[in-house]
Amino acid sequence: MAQGGVRIADAAMLNFCGQTMQIDSPDDDTAAMRGALDAHFSPSDGLITADEPVVPQVFISDMDSTMIGQECIDELADFAGLKDRIAAITERAMQGELDFAQALHERVGLLAGLSTSAIDECLATRIKPMPGARTLVQTLRKMGCRTVLVTGGFHQFADPVAEMLGFDHVVGNRLAVSDGKLTGGLLGGIVDSAVKKATLEAEVAALGGGAISLATGDGANDIPMIAAATYGIAYRAKPKARAAANGWVDRGDLTSVLRLLGIPEADWVR
Repeated sequence: MAQGGVRIADAAMLNFCGQTMQIDSPDDDTAAMRGALDAHFSPSDGLITADEPVVPQVFISDMDSTMIGQECIDELADFAGLKDRIAAITERAMQGELDFAQALHERVGLLAGLSTSAIDECLATRIKPMPGARTLVQTLRKMGCRTVLVTGGFHQFADPVAEMLGFDHVVGNRLAVSDGKLTGGLLGGIVDSAVKKATLEAEVAALGGGAISLATGDGANDIPMIAAATYGIAYRAKPKARAAANGWVDRGDLTSVLRLLGIPEADWVR
């Protein structure tokens, strides 16, 4: 860090198992600090803040590839024999190469005629929580934090995932269904990057404004939400999302977020 022009006021381990180090600097050069960490500790988990981290009052999280290990629409597409085709569109949208709304409509349209029983089977056999997801959500809730799952995916998946993990509220898209089959359309407006950020802002405003917020996500449509949060943490993220965040988890599971916030393991809900 010194070679990169970042002065160090103090550095100390926060626990006995050597997993978390706190570094204090009088300088405000986030880019230089991240550059030094990435050069010498990769992969790593980190959070750069102006003040000592505290427990947030509201937590907003993406779902696919963040709270769960899958992209729901890609797994659902497998039942229609279209996984490779739809997954390629998903990846380009996540990288920020395609307009999210356009990409979503295109992928959903390809699923027209698929039985809704595929959703139930997909949930039962394909959708799994990320390691540490439930511990993260339940610990924050125990400490008085409101938890919101906001996804560009679908309520048909997000509602049961939220119940499984313990989220207080869900914001998502809804697949249109007729006669037990997907129509290839959506009901209502689209949850995109603007809606994700607006959800964060509305939750903060509901707490009186100025509330400490935490957001986690991994793709391009999470960037405005992550950038607007007090603690925006990119989880195993695409490069653009990681660059927009002031925190990142590349090495550990989702309990790393608790460590970065300084919450002792003794207080975690296992």
